[in-house]
Amino acid sequence: MFLAADVTDITTWARGSGLEIVLLITGAILLTRIATWLSHRIIERIDANARETDALVRSEAAKHRHALAQVVTWVTLVLIYCVTAVLVLERLGVPLTGLVAPATVLGVALGFGGQRVVQDILAGFFIITERQYGFGDVIRIGIPGMGESVSGTVEDVTLRITRIRSINGEVIITPNGQIVQVTNLSRDWARAVIDVPVPAAVDVNRVNEILRQVGAEAYDDAELHPLLLDPPSVMGVESIEVDQF
Repeated sequence: MFLAADVTDITTWARGSGLEIVLLITGAILLTRIATWLSHRIIERIDANARETDALVRSEAAKHRHALAQVVTWVTLVLIYCVTAVLVLERLGVPLTGLVAPATVLGVALGFGGQRVVQDILAGFFIITERQYGFGDVIRIGIPGMGESVSGTVEDVTLRITRIRSINGEVIITPNGQIVQVTNLSRDWARAVIDVPVPAAVDVNRVNEILRQVGAEAYDDAELHPLLLDPPSVMGVESIEVDQF
């Protein structure tokens, strides 16, 4: 008698709240997949437009849109997970009002233990909204406790971390809250210094004349002219070394 009643209750719950929980979890999984797919499509379209407009230089707007798309996707996924968790708890009969006190205590504990995470998220928010740097920028960041700055190309910017790839191919992941100084080496414009080694016995005046001619030709070139703000200038002799044989 009791067994039959228990089976009936379980069946009724499975047809009601149990089915709703399954549908909620399935819907959350589908929504996260759709959000991730849309994010990838949007980012691919941004990158494609950047390649069509200029194959060498990515605009600041494209960099900002790329980073913003990643952040919006991350926030959307977090909201989907949180809303789904609350709805599932309601279907399980857990009184949400009774969780206020434990949630407060847990929030205080996490607040002390997760200060670094909150700091990273706030720093990431200001990095993106202030457009300090974005995807594809070449930056140099200063981190407390490290003697030398870290340089590389930005591959990913989220609310919590910044991932850059160094010139040696190393991937460096840094929490945003630990970045105390940023030097953007590719924002708007940059200066390239090129050293041209020549033998010590060569005529320096002739070399300077050739370099000025090459710089003028590069500035007049149809493909290079949009990338140059002014003609390349020759700085002169920087150092003299004795040839070794």
